[in-house]
Amino acid sequence: MTATQGHLASLSRFIFRTPRWYTSLTFALAVAAITGIGVFDSTYVLEDASKGLFFVGIPTVVAGGVTSVVDQSLGGRLTPNRSSLLALACELVVVAILLVAGVVAVLTGLGQNFVFDALLIALASIFALRLLVVMSVSRHHPAVAAVPASVQTVVAAAFLFVYSGTMRYLEVDRLSGPLVDAYLSRPDHAPPEFTVVVPGDFEKLAVLCLVYGVAVFLFVKVIDRPWQRSLGVSVLDFVAGFVGHIAEDTRELEEFFEEIGEDAVVPVTVLSARRQDGSEKARFVLPMIHPGPMGEIGGGNLPERVARQADGICFPPHATAGHDFNLVTEREVDTITDTAAEAMRKIEYDRTATPSVRTREGEAKMLGQAFGDDLLLVSTFAPGYADDVEYAVGLSAAAEARSGGFDDVLLADAHNSNDGLEGEDLGHVVPGSTRSFEMIQAAEAAADRLDDAPQKPLRLGVAWDETDWRPADGIGPLGVRVATFDVGGQVTAYVLVDGNNMEPGVRDRVVDAVLAVDAVDRAEVMTTDTHVVNKVDSTNQVGENLDVDRLIAVIEGLVDEALDDHEPVVAGMASEYAEVTVFGNDRTETLASHANAMVSMGGALAAAVAFAAISTSVLVFLLV
Repeated sequence: MTATQGHLASLSRFIFRTPRWYTSLTFALAVAAITGIGVFDSTYVLEDASKGLFFVGIPTVVAGGVTSVVDQSLGGRLTPNRSSLLALACELVVVAILLVAGVVAVLTGLGQNFVFDALLIALASIFALRLLVVMSVSRHHPAVAAVPASVQTVVAAAFLFVYSGTMRYLEVDRLSGPLVDAYLSRPDHAPPEFTVVVPGDFEKLAVLCLVYGVAVFLFVKVIDRPWQRSLGVSVLDFVAGFVGHIAEDTRELEEFFEEIGEDAVVPVTVLSARRQDGSEKARFVLPMIHPGPMGEIGGGNLPERVARQADGICFPPHATAGHDFNLVTEREVDTITDTAAEAMRKIEYDRTATPSVRTREGEAKMLGQAFGDDLLLVSTFAPGYADDVEYAVGLSAAAEARSGGFDDVLLADAHNSNDGLEGEDLGHVVPGSTRSFEMIQAAEAAADRLDDAPQKPLRLGVAWDETDWRPADGIGPLGVRVATFDVGGQVTAYVLVDGNNMEPGVRDRVVDAVLAVDAVDRAEVMTTDTHVVNKVDSTNQVGENLDVDRLIAVIEGLVDEALDDHEPVVAGMASEYAEVTVFGNDRTETLASHANAMVSMGGALAAAVAFAAISTSVLVFLLV
């Protein structure tokens, strides 16, 4: 993950789970009652509260229930939960504006007319806010979006029309009668504050709504232009998908990613170990795909999905691929698992393996072990900081190792030491960098040493603990897994933690603890880079939100279990190629930079648009 992508990921902290509709509306009614007590001046407090519930709460409740129905009838996606939360937010906007206007009126002596003018601005403002939200969520044309967006403003205006007695100003003698007086003119049942309303106020409201609606349209067009030119998609699609995924676990974000995705061919490599009775004991599966972007969107939960397919304990370490190789939809994971199954059918098993070797070039360290004519490599830059290794770098390193005489190479990125999202350089290993050449040279050195190394019978032990940690703690559903390979008395331990990278120093503490266990000669700890732990927290690395001493104790116990589980096995490796749709080259960076620019510049643009709209409002009050 680059710094730009990190800034984008960190925006998720501003998103929250959408509350249930009844929670939003209950809170709205409570706010309405409190507002009534503060605004109206009756003899009894309960009467003031009831007026607040009626004149403030009822329009909010109607808007919360009706907006989603109207929107969905027009082909939109606004759910009752979102509709109710939007109505509550708009109620709070109106209350806040009236509160400020009331304070100003008291301090300046502007009077009730000023407060009512502020109410008109508030009703027009919530129309603009609702228009923006409906356009974003449901992707309607502005003219269509204006219908559900206007519900709350129209209901509030209708209440004002009826209870202010506006009908008495109109020449509708032919319509007058008991029914009209009962339903369209009820000033006797309204607070005295409503007496300032005149028919011209509704004309002002209509003009203000038009002005604010045009302002929203222009705002969206301006911020949308760079997205349309660079990515061919709308920023509203991204916003709707991002919020929908975080707030309600929808799949709208995948639809957006499909629009910007590109086809790619990726290798899927499988190392399998079987017992003497033919049953599978363990399986290492490495598709050269990045488990992102977040949550269960795309390949975010790739490790668990891959692990479900294995008969034995599955180890899905992180591949050498960055966010450009995120799968665009969860459906693409099926292609990966199908390809892994094809690779399994091609495996030729061998009963021997080499002892493991450790090589180092500069900052790059490589743990390697050969199984017959195939090679397992695990790369790390610890104790230095590193995040994802670019796809091209991993392919080059694997090709360099394969040229030493090996048929298939499974090259895993240990992904086990990083300092989060601090600074501009997040340790991304890119083509042409010093680190990329160090990694390639370390892979070549490991292959050279293992090419002629003697092979001996292989024994394997495995252990697994799902643990009681959860994604909020930085641990995914696969928990912690350990495999220990014994070749001629040399034992190599591979520890896999279902998390996204590790806090600085955690890897070294874990490796030291494992090496302190009797019989273990070499060890490496890896993370799967699962992104289910990053749904809200953009970093959440292993060790950030859990007790590292406790993690080490769990791993030490699993190593002991794995050592006790040793038995003779045969092992083999094979690779197949999958055709999938991924984000595409540089698409992630383009998306992230556009989103960050929208956030940084959008506030200033929104302020400028709001100032222009308010200035126009003043002219409306003067001219209409």
